[in-house]
Amino acid sequence: MSGSRATRELQGTFTAIVTPFDKGGAVDTGKLRDLVEWQIASGITGIVPVGTTGESPTLDFPEHEKVIETTIAAARGRCLVIAGTGANSTAEALELTRHALGAGADATLQVTPYYNKPPATGLLRHFSAVADLGLPVVLYNVPGRTSREIPLDVMVKLAEHPGVIAVKEAGGSVERVSRIVRACTLSVLSGDDSLTLPMMAVGARGVISVATNVAPEPVVAMVTHALAGRFAEARALHLKYHALFTDLFLETNPVPVKAALAMMGRIEEVYRLPLCEMEPKTRALLAATLREAGLLKA
Repeated sequence: MSGSRATRELQGTFTAIVTPFDKGGAVDTGKLRDLVEWQIASGITGIVPVGTTGESPTLDFPEHEKVIETTIAAARGRCLVIAGTGANSTAEALELTRHALGAGADATLQVTPYYNKPPATGLLRHFSAVADLGLPVVLYNVPGRTSREIPLDVMVKLAEHPGVIAVKEAGGSVERVSRIVRACTLSVLSGDDSLTLPMMAVGARGVISVATNVAPEPVVAMVTHALAGRFAEARALHLKYHALFTDLFLETNPVPVKAALAMMGRIEEVYRLPLCEMEPKTRALLAATLREAGLLKA
């Protein structure tokens, strides 16, 4: 798999990192490098740039490529980089993935093609075409965003491809994780912070997390405990940070997590339309939760 360090045993804590913008609205590569450095210092397994949390729909192709290149350069091999290079057009997904492969990414996150609701055969051909490029593929099942779930039988067939190594499950179903673990060898990573521990209890191997943007160390500790079978310790951390896990989704992701990072002084609070700042009521709730979690001064 092109010498990649990503394997079918993919496990751990991965941050679906935000894309910081400066006050003028341009990608802030300096702040991005700072965030990557903080994540690595906190023990993260890997970084996932330009996913949903990275506002991929509002980045043009050159910006998309720059964010991936900047993340890889900042990581310097100290953690895995799983580049978000999915698209609802197979041709675009192939173009972005070729770039990520050349830039030195360890794997690619491939979201289910959205809006056009492809049939099962189309999904199988789409993901297989990307995997044929040689960069290990992490499937991304998020039907709430794409209006199309990857059927289990398609996932089982994709698991036969040596280049398809894992799935990020963000459908909100622990039952589905159980079915995947029973049916195939793909490593399952939670895509829902509040369900990471329940999913790991039935066989998931970690998380691609939004919450780690603001609280990397506790989530790393929770996942590490769960992988080691120390579920009492993992449960204590899950309960302590559960309010944070849920309140980061008080509004559409990544608006709350970027607001939280701005409150913490780590980025400018800048979005691109159609995303915009939080409503005052939900912003106040989020701030209270951050203070309760010890992430903001009282």
